[in-house]
Amino acid sequence: MTTILDGRLVASTILEKIKSEITYSGIALRPMLAVVLIGDNPASLSYIRMKEKRAREVGMGFGLYRFPTTISQSELEREISTLSKNEKIHGLIVQSPLPNHIDRYAVIDCIDPDKDVDGFTKTQIGNMFLGHDGLWSCTPKWIMTMLSYYQIDAKWKNVVVIGRSNIVGKPMALMLTNAWATVTSCNSSTKNIAEITKQADIIIVAIGKSWFLKREMVSPTSIIIDVGSTFVDGIGRWDADYDDLKDYVQAITPVPGGVGPMTVATLIENTWKAFLIQSK
Repeated sequence: MTTILDGRLVASTILEKIKSEITYSGIALRPMLAVVLIGDNPASLSYIRMKEKRAREVGMGFGLYRFPTTISQSELEREISTLSKNEKIHGLIVQSPLPNHIDRYAVIDCIDPDKDVDGFTKTQIGNMFLGHDGLWSCTPKWIMTMLSYYQIDAKWKNVVVIGRSNIVGKPMALMLTNAWATVTSCNSSTKNIAEITKQADIIIVAIGKSWFLKREMVSPTSIIIDVGSTFVDGIGRWDADYDDLKDYVQAITPVPGGVGPMTVATLIENTWKAFLIQSK
């Protein structure tokens, strides 16, 4: 029988723990998460509202700072630097996507690493690379949390990561390597990829290609973590063909209820951790 790796359940466990710690910590200043939004992308606004809701539920403050799509690179960098110096803000993120004329990495460099709750600054990437404690990238971090919650030990397992993005694929492969997994990094153009995935104990797919991972590419003992999503004719689809796989593999993340809740919960967790770091 297939185990459904319930992201909502794990997320609620994380959030309840943080809420309890904030409630009984006796702190005078509330932790605060700040989000910078450029423009008015509806999908971004919806995701931000979810972040705000979860932040307030655990007792955090929340701030949304909006700027027009016409803002220049230098103006945005000044605004980010100013927000980063605000002592009332403990976690700061810049919501994607950004306008084409904005250099994302230059903007991220303006964030104080101790407030980088997305884990995108060079300092936090370095912490992750070295296996040092820090504010690690949210999506890969939640996957490690998910595996731990369901007592799935990556050590000595054959793990295939499909995707090479800076947000998921690369940091995911690194975290798994640090956890003593044997990691194979693939992408949508990898030759004979099914031969690789069939040998995997764990498959993490994050490429944004509709129903890319199918039954003939996996074994019945596979554990599948599905991260990527896309829209086809206005309907959301995921990277793994969930309906075809859910009664075949050993374990799989559900659709919906896998990625979204856990990523937001991990962001809140990182904000609480950032607050504690800055309070020392």
